[in-house]
Amino acid sequence: MTTHQSDPANRARLRWRARRGLLENDLILTRFLDAHEEELTDEDVDALTRLLDLADNPLMDLLLGRAEPEGEVDLPHVRALLVRLREA
Repeated sequence: MTTHQSDPANRARLRWRARRGLLENDLILTRFLDAHEEELTDEDVDALTRLLDLADNPLMDLLLGRAEPEGEVDLPHVRALLVRLREA
């Protein structure tokens, strides 16, 4: 089984998806990946992927703490990653 950390293509794809239309999102996500990409677990990558599936404005609200996860992204590992992202 291939993990995120063992597959350079998966890592590049995640970094590409983290590039966002809103500069604020782009800065937060890029800064987080620059500091923590090497230590991300597959569960972290799943949480980040779920967040990246959101549109820019709802994502920004989550990253800035103006909203909390709802629906499909309201999962413990997504909430845990959000705490880390908000500290970045």
